[in-house]
Amino acid sequence: MILTSNLTDPKWQALLQDEFKKPYFIELSKTIEQAYTNEIVYPQKELIFNAFNKTPFDKVKVVLLGQDPYHGEGQAHGLCFSVQKDIKPPRSLVNIFKEIRDDVGMTIPSHGNLESWATQGVLLLNTALTVKAKQPLSHEGLGWEMFTDKVIETLSKQREGLVFLLWGRNAHAKETLIDASKHHVLKAAHPSPFSAARGFFGCRHFSKTNELLKEQGLEGIDWRL
Repeated sequence: MILTSNLTDPKWQALLQDEFKKPYFIELSKTIEQAYTNEIVYPQKELIFNAFNKTPFDKVKVVLLGQDPYHGEGQAHGLCFSVQKDIKPPRSLVNIFKEIRDDVGMTIPSHGNLESWATQGVLLLNTALTVKAKQPLSHEGLGWEMFTDKVIETLSKQREGLVFLLWGRNAHAKETLIDASKHHVLKAAHPSPFSAARGFFGCRHFSKTNELLKEQGLEGIDWRL
């Protein structure tokens, strides 16, 4: 099955194997397989589970939620908000970089590849893991949200002290899946050009995240790229 074969991290595989057997996920798999055959779909098949493969379950420190992958050619590579190094960073990502600059003094990078965050323990999770080319939210409602909700619930139940970054209304809706007595939830507006000035700029989530991690004796995230 295309979806499960691209999840290579053994701990994530073990934790999610029961989910893969559920009727909704079997149907989702068939739908996505057909979409890749008949349409242009992003990201590439082997990168659908890139966020999980780059950030093993036991290494997760921070969970950053996005909505669905970028729908432009060559942009999406399975990490929310991130683009390949040779692709111009989208405006939402530029706004994220501006906030990091103002928050922790980082120089705005020349590229938008966030893999270094992922390898440090930032799970860059979209709530839908695929999208049809040039059609944002085109794979919304197919079943991905049920799956990624399960991922969030599993992290909430089996880990402690994680920092969840919820930006925008869609991400805010996931707060009910998180046990706030065990974890830290930071909420802000979405960094898109339409809302960044209404509560994303000035949120200081990057320095706050590192403060919360260091309070637990953990190493903070180096946000520089």
